[in-house]
Amino acid sequence: MLINIDPILSPEILKTMREMGHGDRLVISDINFPAHSNHNRVHRLDGLDMATVMRAVLSAFPLDSFVPAAVHRMEIDDSPNEINQANQEVFDVIKEVSGDHWTIGSFERQQFYKESKNTYAFITTSERRPFCNFILTKGVIKPDGTVWILDK
Repeated sequence: MLINIDPILSPEILKTMREMGHGDRLVISDINFPAHSNHNRVHRLDGLDMATVMRAVLSAFPLDSFVPAAVHRMEIDDSPNEINQANQEVFDVIKEVSGDHWTIGSFERQQFYKESKNTYAFITTSERRPFCNFILTKGVIKPDGTVWILDK
């Protein structure tokens, strides 16, 4: 047992997140995303929605302030600017856990698939609401253990 580690984060997920370096990217996908077709390093968190998984991941995963957007979402087909309820819940979690200074970018669905092939790993969820897929870019931890926030 460990203290202050969200218990839904398996040893394998913690190992993967620990192995990642600055600039490496992690996909957190909904239940319908073809994760196993796109990548060979896929962790499953069955029975959990996206907001729950995002909260757990961000409790240990620093976001990258050196890139224009540390988080990218999958755009909704034919409505690229629409933010559905599932996405809004994730935005709220990001703000709550990591702060409100993060820019959230977006990729059109086919571009999201291409981008996901060049990531370090996947975590799949049981989120059933469509277009609820995210790519997180890992940031830097300062010597004092806080996340490096670059003044933009």
